This record gives sequence, structure tokens and C-alpha cells, in this order.
Amino acid sequence: MSAQQAATAAVRPIKAVVRGQKMMEGAGVRICRTLGTPALKNLDPFLMLDELKMPADQASAGFPDHPHRGFETCSIMLSGKMEHADSMGNKGVIGPGGVQWMTAGRGVVHSEMPVVTSGQLHGFQLWINLPAKDKMCKPRYQDYQADYIPAAESDGASVRVMAGSRGGVAGPIKLRNPGMLLDVRLQPGASFTQHVPEAWNGFAYVYEGKGRIGDKNAQVEHAYVLHNEGDTVAATADETGLKFLLICGKPIGEPIVQYGPFVMNTELEIKQAFMDYQSGKLQRPEDNPWVSESDSERGEL
Repeated sequence: MSAQQAATAAVRPIKAVVRGQKMMEGAGVRICRTLGTPALKNLDPFLMLDELKMPADQASAGFPDHPHRGFETCSIMLSGKMEHADSMGNKGVIGPGGVQWMTAGRGVVHSEMPVVTSGQLHGFQLWINLPAKDKMCKPRYQDYQADYIPAAESDGASVRVMAGSRGGVAGPIKLRNPGMLLDVRLQPGASFTQHVPEAWNGFAYVYEGKGRIGDKNAQVEHAYVLHNEGDTVAATADETGLKFLLICGKPIGEPIVQYGPFVMNTELEIKQAFMDYQSGKLQRPEDNPWVSESDSERGEL
């Protein structure tokens, strides 16, 4: 964004600040959750955000087999490695700086387990809703290591673009619903602005440093929910620098019925998900999650 554009842009204020809540997930792994708590149940189309930050040897129990249907997950690793493996034998490892976008669609049963037992394990998991028309789509995995995540660099700001675009730099993740996912890293005193359509919902989650986002002071383990007035997100780092995820997307505007790892539009669909899981029919053997539906239709691998 040019200086002239920045001067005329309407900066979006912060309408809510959500402090992260510590809780146990998986087989006893401590996480910090902001979105998906009583303070912020969801922010259409986003359902949950967890931060995992602990010594790897304390997270070895990981997240054993569990099901998903009706939404997408995004796992982001900053340090350490995490392996995901599903009930059909598909496996992948996300290393430091890597990201996996998993479209669960009609059903996946998988585990997420730390690969290393030393050093720091630091990452995030974001849950994203799917519209009714896509809730029963074929599962799809998009795994990208750090080398495949481009960065937009300017004036003390390094922005890793995982999805969406910034300054002509486009992220590799293909989204079903319009949105953006940025990892913003500001040097001490640096500033950042990003255009975000006014109709989109969004929030910033601070994971390191201090500064200011919109009209609020920013600190770690807090989410800053953007007001829908204005089309620009602005942030400034203090003398320690500032790092945060910027997560924005177009609202779906449909009913959300969630029961644990199943997110559908009606109670009847939730009951069907439980029946399919209990009968072993949630994940289909013929579904190859490494190829898109369009590639499957063309017979491409």
C-alpha cells in the first residue's frame, strides 16, 4: 500500500479483545485457546484457534486418532515437527515454518503426533467452517514446508503469505471460501498495513512481542477482533518487535451446529456423522486426499 493510499484508508478499530484460555487437549497437551471459547464462540467462517507452545518432550502424547467432518483445519508450525496420519494410511510431516491445510469434508479420521522429543514445539491450529454445499466434499490435504511459503518484505515488516495475497505475493493454499492467512513479523518500531475487504470478518492473534493493533495495545496470547468498519488493518511494533497471525475471511452466513469434531448445519446431520463414525464409514477408502476433486475427475495424480 502506498503512503497516499494509507493516508486515505479507513483503519479498522478493534471491537473485542479475547484473552487466551489454557486447557488440555488430545492426550493431555496444554494449549492456549482464544477463538472457540465462551468469550468468542466463533467468528464466521472461523471456529477455533489454538496455540501450542511447550517443550516437545512434554507434548509426546500428542493428539491420537480423532474424527472430523464438515469443516477445514489449518496446522501451522513455527518450531518442531508434527506428523499427521489418517485411517487410510496417508501420512505427512510438517516441519518448522510449514503449514497443512486439511479439508475434512465428508470425513477424516487422523492423528497428529510430535516427531521430535527435544527442543520447543510451537504451532497453531485453526478451524474453518465450510458452506453447506461443501460439507460433504472429498477430503483434501495441502502440505507446504517453509520453503514454499513466500514472504513479502518491506520496511522492517516480513509477512509470510500462507493464503490470500499481499503486494503481489500470493500464498500457496487454495481456499474454498475467500480469505487470507498471514504471519506478520515486525521489527522494533516497524509498522504494517493490509487491505481487508470491509465485509470480511477477521482477527489478529499475537504470539510474540508487544505493540499496537488498530486502536488497542497488543500483547501475547490475546486475539484482537476487527470491527467491520474500515478496509485496512494497521499495526505497529514497540521496542521488542511484534509477531502475529492475521486471519480474515468472507462470512458464510449459515447455521452452525457443532458437536466436538463435527460441524454441520442441522442436528440430523450431526447424528448421521456419529452413525458413520461409529460404523467405520466416516472416511472412505476411495478418497485420495492428496489430489483435488477436479484432478480426480480428470484422472490426474
